[in-house]
Amino acid sequence: MSFAQPQPSDSFKIIDAYQQKEELTNSSRVKNIHFRNIGPTIMSGRVVALEVNPKDPTKFYVAYASGGVWYTDNNGTSFKSISEDWPTQNIGEISMDWNNEILWVGTGENNSSRSSYSGIGILKTEPNGSNWVNVGLTDSHHIGKILINPTNKDHVIVGVTGHLYSKNKNRGVYVTKDGGSTWKKTLFIDDGTGIIDMAYTPNSFNIMYATAWEKDRKAWNLNEGGKGSAIYKSIDAGETWDNISKEDSGFPVGDGVGRIGIAVFDKNIIYAVLDNQFFRNRNSKQNDEGISRDSFKNMSIQEFNKISDKDLKSFLRSNRFPSKYTVEKIKSDIDNKKISPSDLYKYLVDANSELFNTPIIGAEVYRSNDGGKNWTKTHESFLDGVYNTYGYYFGKIHVDPSNSDKIYTYGVPIITSDDGGKSFYRIGKENVHADHHDLWINPNRPGHLINGNDGGVNITYDDGENWIKNNSTEVGQFYAINVDYDKPYNVYGGLQDNGVWKGPHNSIENKRWNMNGKYPWEMIMGGDGMEVQIDNRDSNTVYTGFQFGFYYRLELDSGKRKSIKPLHELGESPYRFNWQTPILLSPHNQDIVYFGTNHFHKSTDKGDSWQLTSKDLTNGGKKGNVPYGTITTIAESPLVKDLLYVGSDDGLIHVSKNGGETWKNISKNLPKDMWVSKVYASSHNEKVIYASLNGYRWDNFSPYLYKSENYGKTWTSLGSNLPDSPINVVIEDNINQNILYVG
Repeated sequence: MSFAQPQPSDSFKIIDAYQQKEELTNSSRVKNIHFRNIGPTIMSGRVVALEVNPKDPTKFYVAYASGGVWYTDNNGTSFKSISEDWPTQNIGEISMDWNNEILWVGTGENNSSRSSYSGIGILKTEPNGSNWVNVGLTDSHHIGKILINPTNKDHVIVGVTGHLYSKNKNRGVYVTKDGGSTWKKTLFIDDGTGIIDMAYTPNSFNIMYATAWEKDRKAWNLNEGGKGSAIYKSIDAGETWDNISKEDSGFPVGDGVGRIGIAVFDKNIIYAVLDNQFFRNRNSKQNDEGISRDSFKNMSIQEFNKISDKDLKSFLRSNRFPSKYTVEKIKSDIDNKKISPSDLYKYLVDANSELFNTPIIGAEVYRSNDGGKNWTKTHESFLDGVYNTYGYYFGKIHVDPSNSDKIYTYGVPIITSDDGGKSFYRIGKENVHADHHDLWINPNRPGHLINGNDGGVNITYDDGENWIKNNSTEVGQFYAINVDYDKPYNVYGGLQDNGVWKGPHNSIENKRWNMNGKYPWEMIMGGDGMEVQIDNRDSNTVYTGFQFGFYYRLELDSGKRKSIKPLHELGESPYRFNWQTPILLSPHNQDIVYFGTNHFHKSTDKGDSWQLTSKDLTNGGKKGNVPYGTITTIAESPLVKDLLYVGSDDGLIHVSKNGGETWKNISKNLPKDMWVSKVYASSHNEKVIYASLNGYRWDNFSPYLYKSENYGKTWTSLGSNLPDSPINVVIEDNINQNILYVG
């Protein structure tokens, strides 16, 4: 059986899927089961947009990437979800017509990360979320910005970012003059360039700006910029547009122009923040700090031989090379051409470090004083640490409505300038989460800001000197969850950018902990929290970590942690680690740990040492800046020791019946090039396995679910009556083998 490259799902099928989901829910046997929030909610989750009542800023809406829209009327003391009955909780933008009490919602997150889920177009609702209606643009997938004419409630301009993983023509600027009944596309660049931000001139809705963003995301590569990225201006309320960032404007042009954010003070003064993907000009001479990782990247043997033993030893020690790699051994291996100097660089390079160390220009701020005819960069030095390499995840700028020189922009930190962008300083404090996505500035009270970030909402009344934390919404994004064998048992989970947490299953979320200081949940790891495995003999021993395979064995009572990440041998090809690298403790022996890279690794001593027990179990990867060709899921039969399965992000499933010593490909009759999101070995029948495949990274949302009753020799599709939605997980009920759970 052969399959062509997966095609994006049809928008009509996606809309039908939500109707199908509602019908299945209404007829479900478990529709009356009540889910109770047990936490943690000391943080909330990824905020994408804020909408604040200009007459009463204690009332505002918060939109979350995959948590819907929430409303507060008491300055964030409490929030209420208004979107539980909507067909999707994936949000990119919200805009409120406060005069006419109409909320416009752009579905589909616009930050273009690997976990940005798509939407179904534009929803239009009453302030409490009721009587919602889908008013079109259903094939948009991701919405960048919504502008409402303050003098005409039916006149709305929408910037459509478009598909994340595929080309499509339904992107650009769309205008409606009848409240969404009909739409007119007024700006289209090409099928790979969408609109990410828009702003209009205060007191002059006719004069507005839109920023176009060309990008190309694949599972294995992300081009964050392109020649299509530019700033456009309209003087007729979005009917016609002109490119105002051409080559003679002073604004960068070319393949390195990434995401652009825009802020308008008046008809003359405009600010733009750019994710500049062009590389920095770097002095090739060795700096005074001695040799670094990058020193070896293109180093010749002759140059290597000039390095002193003392400097090489210091380099090896500071970069934590295993003790077996002595100065003498490395010099001998290079002399004998067993390895090259560049292998020292390759040994230290990993996907996580590349997020921070790739030498691109990064965030830049530009200002125009003549309505966009000419642009000037406001600062001389680099804005280091604001975007790092992932400016696609941020991209907004704001100007104080009462002070043209007071601006704010953000990425990992939030920064401000009092002098029109000549200098910047950070205003985030220790109780403000990193990774910022929106900001509201009170036009009537300087210094009053409301900020949305990956940890929720923060409010300040003194321009960032002090912040209030307003996080009570239960919208955290979990990558994985697990439980221990304690009585009563505890729940563990890894969250997007909020670490790994442990808490009691019978926790009751309330504010009592503010009185006694004892929050029932505790964070046991930071970063993007990933898989969690707990030793069922002693729950004090936990295996967990963060993105790209940085896993540790934790001793919770002592606070000790030991890295258990497998390392390749110097001179060999580096391992490829998935963003959500899979690990597993054997159900038959809790000293045995399994670890997936592009190979299968096995430890019999709790991760202290590793055996490489397989060849590459993927299709070999693809050239790009995102690790690809990686193992994504591991399962061992709870009935038969050493009966193992692995799945990869490029569609392969392998089985081993001897503890990983030999492997057989069992995916030849399954759809090609899909992401194997889960393999699950039955606890009722040793021959039975389940597999879910995910086409999300092709913008293909079909439900790929399969069962094998003969160790993977043949497969039967189980997804026929499931709605079109990518499947992340499938598990079998421990008691009743006829019950499956699919997420």
